[in-house]
Amino acid sequence: MNHKRAGTDSLLVTIFVFPGVRLLDVTGPIEVFTSANDFGAQYRLNMVSVDGNEVMTSAGTRLGVDMAVADAQEVSDVLVVPGGPAWDRMIKDDALLDIVRGLDANSRCTASVCTGAFLLAAAGLLDGRSAATHWRHSRQLALRFPAVEVKPDAIFVRDGKVMTSAGVTAGIDLSLALVEEHYGAEVARAVAKDLVVFMQRPGGQSQFSVRARAAHTRQDMLRRVLDAVAEDPAANHTLSAMARRAGVSSRHVARLFCEELGMTPARYVEQVRLEAAQVMLECGDDPMAVIARRTGFGSPESLRRAFVRNLKVTPGVFRARFHTTGVADADAGAPAGPRADG
Repeated sequence: MNHKRAGTDSLLVTIFVFPGVRLLDVTGPIEVFTSANDFGAQYRLNMVSVDGNEVMTSAGTRLGVDMAVADAQEVSDVLVVPGGPAWDRMIKDDALLDIVRGLDANSRCTASVCTGAFLLAAAGLLDGRSAATHWRHSRQLALRFPAVEVKPDAIFVRDGKVMTSAGVTAGIDLSLALVEEHYGAEVARAVAKDLVVFMQRPGGQSQFSVRARAAHTRQDMLRRVLDAVAEDPAANHTLSAMARRAGVSSRHVARLFCEELGMTPARYVEQVRLEAAQVMLECGDDPMAVIARRTGFGSPESLRRAFVRNLKVTPGVFRARFHTTGVADADAGAPAGPRADG
């Protein structure tokens, strides 16, 4: 890929803001692009609103803008469409969706942050494309817009000229990827260090969404089986054990899992156990052997393999990153860093 280097023409980033926009969806990308300018990039940022007036964010902070959408005639190298808590109302606003379509038509790359993907989808810009959004809303995106292939585990997705990112801070990951594309990995790495963030964060947002991805089934028998797994992940949940509880054949249980959940019974059991282990790692200090036994993995090694296979991190690393921010260690004068893996 040809990277743009310092000394060439600048790149225009247009950020579209609206009342109720989520503040960090806007400021995260802005910080990345402006920081990149300190390391040789040449980005120009242009904040636009529907009428050129300041907007109130969902956090109650006022954001000033540079101009109205109608005055933004220059072609954008990157259009950023952030999200907001009121996405379900905004996707019904035909005038707003027309504005999004117009901005997209005048941009070389359109990028959404968090629930901004709903605006792109409602505008028809994600039809036939893969996309990501906040893990909590990925199922809603898939249900409301079946023409979109939702990637629930992805931090960000690029499909053609359109990029979509997961929740909130994932806009930083997406923006870093654009900096790397435009100016090379060295500049992007410098920005990541400057902002004290991962150049590429480990794992995906599946770390936060194991149960959220499971479909709601109308089958009472299957629901009872699912509830039994969730209530006691460490119990015997082999296919034959599930079939005995349900009073049907193993083949019937396997078929229902495939049809209703899109996964095998063994896969579902592993995900529930993984979620239970994550909760224990986040909320307590139990040894790995205890966590493995109580969540049905049996041994620390089985627990470790499941974490690496599914989340791309070990249980110890997961605990270090999500159990605490490290502020207690820092206050005590100790170095704030990951603990040794268990």
